Amino acid sequence: MEKENIAVGLDIGTTKIVAMIGKKNEYGKLEILGIGKSKSLGVARGVVNNITQTIQSIQQAIQEAENNSGYKIKDVVVGIAGQHIRSIQHTDYISRNNPEEVIGENDIQLLIDQVNKLAMLPGEEIIHVLPQEFKIDGQSEIKEPIGMYGGRLESSFHVVVGQASSIRNVGRCIQSSGIELSGLTLEPLASADAVLSQEEKEAGVALIDIGGGTTDLAIFKDGIIRHTAVIPFGGNVITDDIKEGCSIIEKQAELLKVKFGSAWPGENKDNEIVSIPGLRGREPKEISLKNLSKIIHARVVEIIDQVFTEVKAYGHEDPRKKLIAGIVLTGGGAQLKHIKQLVEYITGMDTRIGYPNEHLAGNSDEEISSPLYATAVGLVMNSIQNNSQSALRMDAIEPPKATVYRAPVVQNYEVEVPVVEVEEEVKPVSTGDKIQRSFFDRYVDKIKDFLDNAE
Repeated sequence: MEKENIAVGLDIGTTKIVAMIGKKNEYGKLEILGIGKSKSLGVARGVVNNITQTIQSIQQAIQEAENNSGYKIKDVVVGIAGQHIRSIQHTDYISRNNPEEVIGENDIQLLIDQVNKLAMLPGEEIIHVLPQEFKIDGQSEIKEPIGMYGGRLESSFHVVVGQASSIRNVGRCIQSSGIELSGLTLEPLASADAVLSQEEKEAGVALIDIGGGTTDLAIFKDGIIRHTAVIPFGGNVITDDIKEGCSIIEKQAELLKVKFGSAWPGENKDNEIVSIPGLRGREPKEISLKNLSKIIHARVVEIIDQVFTEVKAYGHEDPRKKLIAGIVLTGGGAQLKHIKQLVEYITGMDTRIGYPNEHLAGNSDEEISSPLYATAVGLVMNSIQNNSQSALRMDAIEPPKATVYRAPVVQNYEVEVPVVEVEEEVKPVSTGDKIQRSFFDRYVDKIKDFLDNAE
């Protein structure tokens, strides 16, 4: 029987934690086997600030996913986000000893390792080193250098940097939840895998993932990642504004935003009113939908302005860097009514809502193809690329073998020593062997070593 490659993604967000188990079907589409979600306690703006609560939330999501799927989770690919993430552009080169020898993967790895040695600010570590265009002996705009000849190999890199302590805290939470960490991925890159087409990445596109605590941006052009940013505002600040502006509790504010909220105030008439039950026998509170949408509009405009500043910083106004495919909105915040029209109005760029359904199997649950789960779907896709065996069928897990004792035999008043026969339990390999391990795999190993030595 052929081994099933079961992949697991874990999205640790500010408002929710999602564990998703999936595999590729015979058509190459992603079949979701189980999903578990829990309220995220202990995470603020994408950063863990209470390890105990985060562990409980992770365990709850994992348990639900296991119960739904009938699989036991062993390891996960986790998304990294948070306000501590920043990106830089860097150019580096190596001089090759023999220019007549074909450039291979080892040369590119050597170049990536060299970039990895860059001096960072105190407490910061490099998360991703993403090569862009290569240059060989002065010849520029080379996308695939392997197989070419040359003495000087040069490349521009997109380097993603984050706070080492924040990343290690995520690693600690996962390890303490009783599962292994098999990979780390920047959340906007995972979302991009789930909702963007290759044509959009070639033409030039900005992906805006509006989460609960942060808004993530990833810009692609010519099929290459050009810019990433994490803005420390998301849906939670909109909820907070409604709570303050309407003098209601947070739960009611969130419900108002989801059910009646709109990013476009002109749509609501003055006489449209919603009645909110009062607290502990108090009179119900009446709230004008026009005022509600004005509060939402003001905060959404602020978020989009900050994102658009990052898009302009990338150089969108330069004709050669123009993002022809415009903007793709995803994440929970993309479900806000009329947000697409508002983004188009502010930026003047074509906009669409990004759903992860392109990569999902046809019989997938409608809920899973919501923008809310874009990051989780992208993380499962990332785990599949690792050719991993991240979960096992519950019925395939054998209980530990019982220890067999041979009864002592009495001969000539001498007692034989009891012989203990123990069958050695064979542990399944969690992730398939890879021919070449990327820098990022080794970075995960570094975190594991740190966690092992922290005791």
